[in-house]
Amino acid sequence: MIRGMNDSAEQSAQRDERGSGGRPWKGHLSEGHTSRDQASEEQASEGRVTQDRSSGGRASDAPLEGARLSDAPLSDGDRLKRLRERRVGAYRSARRVLWRPGFLGTLRERLALLDRAGDVYDLDEASDMYGNGVVEALEEKVAGLLGKEAAAFFPTGTMAQQVALRCWAGRTRDPAVALHALSHPEVHERHALSQVSGLRPVRVTGEPRLPTADEVRGLDEPFGTLMLELPLRDAGFLLPSWEELTELVEAARERDAVVHFDGARLWESTVHFGRSVAEISDLADSVYVSFYKSLGGYGGAALAGPGELVEEARAWRHRYGGTVFQQFPSALAALIGLQEELPRLPDYVRHARVVAAALREGFAAAGVPWARVHPEVPHTNEFQLWLPYDPDPVARAAIRTAEETGTMLFAGAWDAGGPGLARTEVSVRAAGLEWTADDVMAAVAEFAARLAEETGRTGGA
Repeated sequence: MIRGMNDSAEQSAQRDERGSGGRPWKGHLSEGHTSRDQASEEQASEGRVTQDRSSGGRASDAPLEGARLSDAPLSDGDRLKRLRERRVGAYRSARRVLWRPGFLGTLRERLALLDRAGDVYDLDEASDMYGNGVVEALEEKVAGLLGKEAAAFFPTGTMAQQVALRCWAGRTRDPAVALHALSHPEVHERHALSQVSGLRPVRVTGEPRLPTADEVRGLDEPFGTLMLELPLRDAGFLLPSWEELTELVEAARERDAVVHFDGARLWESTVHFGRSVAEISDLADSVYVSFYKSLGGYGGAALAGPGELVEEARAWRHRYGGTVFQQFPSALAALIGLQEELPRLPDYVRHARVVAAALREGFAAAGVPWARVHPEVPHTNEFQLWLPYDPDPVARAAIRTAEETGTMLFAGAWDAGGPGLARTEVSVRAAGLEWTADDVMAAVAEFAARLAEETGRTGGA
């Protein structure tokens, strides 16, 4: 069995769905349609072309003067740009937010992260060149955390994952990759698996949930690799139960397939599973993890797995142009994230559940006709919120609340989740730990009051 041998193996910044295929209900253009995670490294969270959901575009540090609630007609492009600039400006000037992502900081603020680099690595050591030095130290640390033989640093998760899947295809002699229709390669990578690597995606399901073991067993064509995104971001940061996950893996083994985890956000999955990240990773033949989505780094990712697979992946990394001359800023930032943010993630997850419950109670008290937190009890520190309105008035209400109160409850973009439905992602990090349930409910009341005003308007930005 391949698993047993010394086996082989970023916003949101802007969201580019033009090649996405398979995502249900993209709806009309909304403020969130062009700005989402990579930051999608993944998308921009590599970018979407691949970039992180709240990052896209350069924005002023304050709301655009005269931009509020103009009734003059705007083109879609101008309207989206105006909303994004106002949202980022409102976020930067807000006194209270649930999350302050580093990638929205100034260059000075971002560089300040490296002030702590001496705590994680000897800065008198020689700098890295083509992946040695501090990059090797990061790889060794990640391999140890994930319980794998080896790990390789990649400039992006998109590259890491494509390389992993093509390496497994060569070893299994099967180019078919079974995955979810909402998984990152299908939605945010412009069909790179087929266009760049010659692989053939086989969709296990398109439902907004995790695939089941029975679906894997019953797939009507062979496949060499099962790829599981943990958590499944576009379905609401969903995770299976531990029993469901182990059964999914066993179903793939029954079909002589290897298992690869898209673990871009695996770091924050330990609370839900009740297992360490090494125990989770042990189920898979290979795992990819991100250094900026959860850990606040500058970028980059790692592919971990059997030593032979990682060595082959290094060769493909070179062919893909990913063996960069010097990467010490990203490597140091990743080491800082592993030391400082990784231990905090369980607290973020637990507090996200407090925030989610307060959101439900707050919207009910405010008389909003329908609101849904999904999942009802968040599986990670991130979850979706759905409201029964078009995205634009909801986005304007969120921005106005921040501009007028200094508190920004919803810092992310709003997407069309269907006709008359708006959807955003809520993330709870260090700043969110300062919010009590009462704080969240008070912020919901402020937002709901402005939402009632905005839903009577049309157009504008």
